Amino acid sequence: MVKNFIRRYISEIKSKFDLVDHRVISDIIVKLNSCEKNNATVYVIGNGGSAATASHIQNDLGVGLKRRGLLNLNIVSLCDNLSVITAIANDVGYESVFFYQIKDVIKKNDLLIAISCSGDSPNIIKAVDYAQDLGCKIVGVTGFNGGYLKEISDISFHVNVPKNEYGLVEDAHMILDHIIYSYYIQKNN
Repeated sequence: MVKNFIRRYISEIKSKFDLVDHRVISDIIVKLNSCEKNNATVYVIGNGGSAATASHIQNDLGVGLKRRGLLNLNIVSLCDNLSVITAIANDVGYESVFFYQIKDVIKKNDLLIAISCSGDSPNIIKAVDYAQDLGCKIVGVTGFNGGYLKEISDISFHVNVPKNEYGLVEDAHMILDHIIYSYYIQKNN
């Protein structure tokens, strides 16, 4: 029983990646290169497991590549300052935890990577709408049916799985991070 579940799970994650449009990943890399060239900042947001993915992306694409001299990207995960997040959530409301971190800070040439399994998290949408109103490009990283975020993103990386299959979606999002990270490592070897 356990072995069958493991086989099915691995098969499912493989099948989801067989459906990924490789041009989407390429478009993300092109946009990251543009951010580096223009000294723009990349902001990454997400909730729960997606917050951990946001932090991991900052680590890999920021420090991991910078210390190797492969990419000098200004990248910030807005999930990593617990005192700021809880102060905003307590004083204003959880729907504003990312919005107030980018308000009057994010610039038109900056990039916002928004990670949301549902694509409908109110705090994600509020920040995305604000950034997009300023002219920022949005990379939406979604799952399930993609929700609002999938529809309005300039670049959409979507994993189509049944609702509540968080493991498959979050695994695919981490694989996306590692594909991009590994691209820069391989490119410079």
